[in-house]
Amino acid sequence: MFDTSSNLVLPARRRFLQEAGLGFGSVALASMLHREAQAESVANDPLALRAPHFGGQVKSIVWLFMTGAPSQVDTWDYKPELQKRDGQDLAGADPKTGFFTTSGKCLKSPFNWSQYGDSGTWVPDLFPHLSKHVDKMCFLHSMYLKQNNHAPASIELMCGTNRPGLPALGAWMTYGLGSQNQNLPSYVVLHDTRPRGDDQIWSAGFLPKTYQALALDARRKEAIDNLARDGKHNDAQQRSQLDLIKQLNQEHAASRPTQADLAARINSYELAYRMQMAAPEALDLTKESEATHKLYGMDQPECATFARQCLLARRMVERGVRFVQIFAGKGVGGDGSVNDVPWDCHSDVQTNHRSCGLHTDQPAAALLADLESRGLLDSTLVIWGGEFGRTSDSQGSKGRDHNPNGFTIWMAGAGVKGGLHYGSTDPFGYKAVGKKVHVNDLHATLLHLMGLEHTKLTYRFNGRDYRLTDIGGELLTEVLV
Repeated sequence: MFDTSSNLVLPARRRFLQEAGLGFGSVALASMLHREAQAESVANDPLALRAPHFGGQVKSIVWLFMTGAPSQVDTWDYKPELQKRDGQDLAGADPKTGFFTTSGKCLKSPFNWSQYGDSGTWVPDLFPHLSKHVDKMCFLHSMYLKQNNHAPASIELMCGTNRPGLPALGAWMTYGLGSQNQNLPSYVVLHDTRPRGDDQIWSAGFLPKTYQALALDARRKEAIDNLARDGKHNDAQQRSQLDLIKQLNQEHAASRPTQADLAARINSYELAYRMQMAAPEALDLTKESEATHKLYGMDQPECATFARQCLLARRMVERGVRFVQIFAGKGVGGDGSVNDVPWDCHSDVQTNHRSCGLHTDQPAAALLADLESRGLLDSTLVIWGGEFGRTSDSQGSKGRDHNPNGFTIWMAGAGVKGGLHYGSTDPFGYKAVGKKVHVNDLHATLLHLMGLEHTKLTYRFNGRDYRLTDIGGELLTEVLV
C-alpha cells in the first residue's frame, strides 16, 4: 500500500488507521453538525416534528384523569377477602394513611361484581359499558406514590415528583417529539371544573413555554379565549401586523440570547394565527353524526359534559394532537352536595362512586369503541386512573380516605397487552405488594411507547440535566406487546 503524497511504503495497519482516523473525524464532524442543525431547527420552531430515539408504537395518548381518586377496591381491584371481613379489624391499618383518620375496620365494596371477557376480569356494576372492553385493558394494580392529598399527588403523578416548577408528562413528550400538526397545540387539557393543583398538573415547568398545555373548559362553546380575529382587520392586515410584531420581537430577542422564553412567545403568535382556522373546526361537534353523539352519551344529562370531552379528544387525536388529558368534572357527595373533586368519597363511597360511574362510564367506553372502529386504537393509548387510591378501612361508617400506597390504573390500545393484570395489592387492597409500580416506572414505560428513551430525554436547567423520571424509572417490559 502506498501513500501517494510521499511515495513512502506504509504498513497496512498504519495506513488503515490513518485513513480510518480521517473517516472517524468526518463522522464525528457530521454528527456535531447534525446536532447543531437540529438545535437551530428547534430554536427556530420549537414544535417542529422530531425523530424519536427509536420506533415507538404510540402516536397519541388520551389520559382520562379520574379527579379525586377512585377507590381501587370499588372499581377494578376486586377483593373477596374484604367482602368477607366487613366490619372486622384490618390488620396493619394505619389511621393516618390518608388525609384524615380512619376506623381500622374493613369496609366491603357496596357494589355487585361480575366477571367479563376472556380475561375473566372482575368489574363492579358501576361500569356496564366499560365492562365490554376489559380484554383491551392492561391493568396496573400495584401503583403507588408518596403524596396523600389531591394537588401534590396529582402533580407527582404527572411530573414524577411533587416539587413545584417541574414539567409534566405531556410537556416532556412535546419537547421530545414536537408537534404532528403545526396548526394545533401538541398538548391539550380538557376540564370541567379546574382540579386542585390546576396549572401545576400540566405545567411546562422550566421547559420553554411553547410546550405548555392549552387548557380548555369543555363546557363552553367558545372554549379558547381571544382566538377569534378582531372584526376590524382582514386576513392580510392581520398577517402584516403579525409580521411587524415578529420582526420587533426578533430584534428584541437578538440582544437577549439567554432568555429562552422569548422564542416561545414569538412562536405563540404564529401558532395562535394558524389555530384561528384549525381549532374551530376541530372543536365543532356539529360535524359529528347523531349516532356518534348518542354513542358517547351527549344526549344523557348525567354524562353529557364528559361525553363532549371524550369526543373532542377523539377529534384531536385524528388531527395529530399528541397528548390529550381529560379531567373528570363534578361528582356528588354522600349528603347530595356537589363535589369539585368528584371521586373523593370521604363520607359515602356508594353514593359518590355511583354518581361518578354514571358521569364517566359510557363516554369512556365510547371513546375506546370509536377509536377502534376508526383504526386509531392501533396508534393511540388510552389511560384511566386518578391521583391515588382509597383506604380499605372506613372513614366514618361508609366513606374511604386517601391512600397513596396502592391503586389501579389501566391502559388500553397501542403497545400494551390487553386483558393483562400486572402487579397486585394485598388481600384487602390496602397496599401494593407484588411488582410495585412507581410513577417513574409508569413514565418510563409511556415514553418508551412513544419512542423515547427516558434516560436520554433531558433538559439542562440551572447547570443540571433534568429528566421526567429523575434518577428512577424501570421499564415495565411485561406489559408491552
